Formats: sequence, structure tokens, C-alpha cells
Amino acid sequence: MSKTVKNPTKVITGVVCLSYANVWEPKSINGGKEKYSVSVIIPKSDTKTLEAIEKAVDAAIEEGRGKFGGKIPNKQSLKLPLRDGDIDRSDDEAYADSFFVNANSITPPQIVDADINPILERSEVYSGVYARVSINFYAFNSNGNRGIACGLGNIQKIRDGEPLGGRTDASVDFATDVDDDFLS
Repeated sequence: MSKTVKNPTKVITGVVCLSYANVWEPKSINGGKEKYSVSVIIPKSDTKTLEAIEKAVDAAIEEGRGKFGGKIPNKQSLKLPLRDGDIDRSDDEAYADSFFVNANSITPPQIVDADINPILERSEVYSGVYARVSINFYAFNSNGNRGIACGLGNIQKIRDGEPLGGRTDASVDFATDVDDDFLS
């Protein structure tokens, strides 16, 4: 029987809300390499996930010592992935009373339902859906920017949510009776 070693930089979140969910097709941001990405919105009440992220970030700083010239820098000198939605996205109510991380990957995430069956229908996972997400933190030091980034692993849809961005479902838009006098 083999023993699995826990990766100290990996976190499986509690139930979070997905925003800017580019999980089906990679996209290029500002002309960079195409990546799959999502903004993971974590309620401030989910202290278990937030504590796990803090520990994983600390582990990534320790593992990244080589990228930081052999020394462990203090956190204030690094760009860190966990951000406060009330401060950094104060104009977006989806981020209220939450923290968030932006996670990305060059490889597509596996996307499954609550029973861990693959989800193949793209309309099932969107910005506003509730999910659990596996994320991994790692150090970077590039062009004078130093910090900890967040890699996107896999996504497990837990339940539907209100689509973000004002998009409505066609069944809602067209559920009313057609007004015959509309053209008269």
C-alpha cells in the first residue's frame, strides 16, 4: 500500500463562487500565452479555506526560496494571490464580504459534478456557479515582479447560482405570452 504525500501548496476549497470563468477554452490576456482561468470568490466566513490558503502560500514562499535569491522575503515585499473583494472589487457586489484568488493554467481543468462525473455541457459551468476548486500556489520572480501565483487544478460543480454579468436565461426572457398587438 502506497502512502500519498500531501502537497503543502495545494488547496481544495470549500464551496466558492466562480467568476470570469474561462474554463472551457483558453484565452490570452494582454497578448500573453493562452490560459484557462477563473476568479475564485471565497466567502469571508469560510475560515477553513482561507486558513488553508494562507498555509499553502507560506509553503510556496518557502519552496520558492531559490527563485528569491536563496532567501525568504517578507510577505510585504511580494505580490500575493489572496485579495479582499471589499477593497479590490468594491464596485462588484459578487465580491462583497469575500476574498478571491485568480487561478489559471495552460492545461484544461477536469470539470466534474457533485458525484465526480465529467461535465461535458459547457452551459453547466459559468460565472456565478458554485463549486469546489483545486488550486496550487507557486513562487514566481519575473521581470522584477516577485510573488506567489495561483494555479488552477480541477473544478467540481456543486450547484447552480445566479449568472454574473447580467446575463439572463432565454427561458426567463421569453416565458411571457407574446403580445399580438406588438406591431400594430
